[in-house]
Amino acid sequence: MRARTAALVAAVVPVTVAAAAVVLKASHWELYADRHRIHLAPVARRSCPDCRGAGGWWVGGANPEMEPCGCWAERRELTLRLLPRPTVPYDEPPF
Repeated sequence: MRARTAALVAAVVPVTVAAAAVVLKASHWELYADRHRIHLAPVARRSCPDCRGAGGWWVGGANPEMEPCGCWAERRELTLRLLPRPTVPYDEPPF
């Protein structure tokens, strides 16, 4: 029974990872993961008629800046905290 369960888990994990990669690519999300968090950020769509995958366009003037496209800028970023970040006690000297 344990060997069967281990084999099932060993087969399911790669399939799940591959499915997650396909879903993230299809829905235009960028995944960042470390031991403290999992962060999903939206990515510009290559099929966007406004920015054509560049993520925005430059607005001229004295101080040119990039105007973000709505294909990614209007979508929320998602963060899932896993472990708390270590805090530094402020009552100790810094060195």
